[in-house]
Amino acid sequence: MERNRRWIVPAFLLAVGVLAGAVWRYGYLQALDQLARRGRADLELASDRLSTQLQVYRELAVLMADHPVLDGLDDPSRRVAARDVLTEVADKTSAFDIYFVAPDGTVLVSARGGAGRSVAGSAQFRRAMQGALGSDHGVDSAGGHRVYSYAAPVFGAGGRVRGALVVVADVEDVESTWRGSAPVVYFTDTRGEVFITNRSELLFWQRPEGWVGLRPAQGAAAAFDVQTIGRHEIWRLGWGPYVPARALHLSRPLPVIGLTGEVLVDVGPARRLAGLQAAAIAAVCLAFGAVLYMTMERRRALAEANAELEQRVEARTRELSDTNRRLLREIEERHEAEAALRRAQAELVQAGKLSALGQMSAGISHELNQPLMAIQQFAENGAALLERGRVETAARNLDRIAQLAARAARIIRNLRAFARNEAEPPARIDLVAVVTAAVELTEARLRAESVVLDWVPPDGPVYAWGGEVRLGQVLINLINNAADAMADQGDRRIRIRIEDGDRLAVTVADNGPGIVDPDRIFEPFYSTKEVGGGMGLGLSISYGIVQSFGGNIRGANSPEGGAVFTVELDRWQEGEEQAA
Repeated sequence: MERNRRWIVPAFLLAVGVLAGAVWRYGYLQALDQLARRGRADLELASDRLSTQLQVYRELAVLMADHPVLDGLDDPSRRVAARDVLTEVADKTSAFDIYFVAPDGTVLVSARGGAGRSVAGSAQFRRAMQGALGSDHGVDSAGGHRVYSYAAPVFGAGGRVRGALVVVADVEDVESTWRGSAPVVYFTDTRGEVFITNRSELLFWQRPEGWVGLRPAQGAAAAFDVQTIGRHEIWRLGWGPYVPARALHLSRPLPVIGLTGEVLVDVGPARRLAGLQAAAIAAVCLAFGAVLYMTMERRRALAEANAELEQRVEARTRELSDTNRRLLREIEERHEAEAALRRAQAELVQAGKLSALGQMSAGISHELNQPLMAIQQFAENGAALLERGRVETAARNLDRIAQLAARAARIIRNLRAFARNEAEPPARIDLVAVVTAAVELTEARLRAESVVLDWVPPDGPVYAWGGEVRLGQVLINLINNAADAMADQGDRRIRIRIEDGDRLAVTVADNGPGIVDPDRIFEPFYSTKEVGGGMGLGLSISYGIVQSFGGNIRGANSPEGGAVFTVELDRWQEGEEQAA
């Protein structure tokens, strides 16, 4: 059964193709019959028009043969008057030339000045000397014009032929009214040469003996093939852009003017019409077949689906049960992984703080040792001054002791705040205070390494959304990174500014070598320091910290040299903390 189904579609398509081919041929033959009728009508119209136009010059020759001005032309004095009359008649009738020929073939009088030449060898003259109307065509030797002429006998006394009157018509004037019209029409003479046509490119093409089509008088033959469809002769041509590639050929003899009229009718419209008919039949058949095939396939598919539905439902139920159990396990594992990730992130943040404290420990110890030693000295001096009764001087020493103790307390407070593990959500913070605390914690190292710090706090507090401790860790990390980057150069400067724009921004800029790869600086474990100089987690942790309270951090190279890190934060507005 399955094997038989595979042959249904090819067999149906083959049947549709055969039917479409038969419809195309029938429609093509019907269209060719219509084209043939129209082509014959066009050829008859063109032939009648040509014959009618030449008939004017034929009748002119007959009428002028009896004109009195042609009498006594043996006398040269009468030839001037005859020439004037012939010239006037030629001008009025648009004849190319009118001339009188003596019995010996010498032209005695001509409207265009051709007197004296001999036409004794022309067929039309010999015909006229026999007492009948002669005609001929050819190319004028003087101007290269194609001409068609009629020679009428001129009778003398006793009915003897005493000469011939020849009227010459310019063929280009005759065909000018229908040149370029459709379809292609041309007239060939007894030699098979195209003498008159509405396609100038076909002029003087010839039909050699035994040849069906035409070929140029000079040069290679143009593309040509002929085939017979029904009763019609179809030419396949390559004769130029103004001649159809496929044409129906019809012909009609014109014995009155000694020519044969032929027409080439473009069969392209007939082929297109037949193609449309065949396509329409094929489309209808294909649509019907498609609907029928889809109906059969749908019924077969429904039968198969009904047979397999229970098995699939049962199998799917088992799969869903297994999947649900796997999803529950994966959800539980995901929750555990997220909790572990949060703990690891918190530990990394705390580790980063402790690492920074370790790096700053020597400088902080020095910062605390100085005020403690000074307190000791001022206390000893104050005791001695009190023993001597110099109370005012001892009081000033006590004031100095209080200032130094406050300084030490401030350093310890910043250390405690930096070291504690902050878990509070973002709230209002003073950016000036956070930057100042970070500067105080790194001041000892910067002074020890001769780093010039350019930090000018604003006149008042600048409030932003963030975490005070975590933001302080970020700024300390940026300051330490800047100092590390300038370790191998003499001139070392760090510039810190708070900028107020669409968002608040803290910039930390240095005059070091800059950032090697700005696109990777926030990747975990990416570091340009030597082995042992760091794990490459500081900027990655800082990035996560700033992102956690809605901020942004980016690093770039400054046009003046060095690196610039910018921490952007949202501005705090009155009433937002309660809404949060």
